[in-house]
Amino acid sequence: MKSIRLILSLLAALPTLAHATLNVFACEPEWGALASEIGGDAVKVYAATTAMQDPHRIEARPSLIAQMRRANLAICTGAELEVGWLPLLLRQSGNDEIQPGRPGYFEATRYVTLLDKPTLVDRSQGDVHAAGNPHIQTDPRNIARVGAALAQRLAEVDPANAAVYQARWKAFSARWETSIAHWQQQAAPLKGMPVVVQHKFFPYLLNWLGMREVATLEPKPGVEPSVGYLAEVAARLKTTPAKAVLRTTYQSPRASEWLAERASIPAIALPATVGGAPGADDLFGLFDVTVAELLKATR
Repeated sequence: MKSIRLILSLLAALPTLAHATLNVFACEPEWGALASEIGGDAVKVYAATTAMQDPHRIEARPSLIAQMRRANLAICTGAELEVGWLPLLLRQSGNDEIQPGRPGYFEATRYVTLLDKPTLVDRSQGDVHAAGNPHIQTDPRNIARVGAALAQRLAEVDPANAAVYQARWKAFSARWETSIAHWQQQAAPLKGMPVVVQHKFFPYLLNWLGMREVATLEPKPGVEPSVGYLAEVAARLKTTPAKAVLRTTYQSPRASEWLAERASIPAIALPATVGGAPGADDLFGLFDVTVAELLKATR
């Protein structure tokens, strides 16, 4: 009798198990937001970082290990962005499903063409990424490329909800392409605009909008500039002027504001990802805010 009751209880649970929520561990908010757009109620997303954190420098806390242990799918940027903390999380989680090479491990940078690939990989040059610049999320066309691959991966990992993922991806993709056209039309005055960047965070954004980077405030990637170095940049701008200096909202404003005051150009803080500024509450808001902030330099 006990055996019969056990079998009946297991059979009753099968429909629930077949459509159980997929646990998604997103290394950065943009990938968490994208997974939510595609997955809807079929996924439960945990974002390991916030928009106000530098994703290069995250502590592999026990709480992150616990979340990764429960994950069915881990979505990260790759290209060594998380090299300082992700490998430890993967090892300590003991979760075979989400190890590199398994269907449960997804790297966004594998699905786009990376910019700024170094000719020489040498740590004396600062935070150099051998595969190329990992900040791909600043170009909405890259979001589309990653999204197409992610929809397929979600269906592979969770075939019971494959139809849900494909339908939601189709709807999101149509809205996204319309939005890209709108953003590009809005941003037309930015084409050719010369800018200074505080950190090499924006090559994909500048490439998308046809803007030009004429100087960088960091002497080497990840290295804080001295006052002397900033003075050199300010001197160069007298012959190669810029219209604005750009930084992310999670970065200290000191260097960009110092230069902006001396060069008489605006210092613009852009959200690095979803949640990085008021209004940037989802992927659509992220680019609404980004384009609106950039256009301030044309006034």
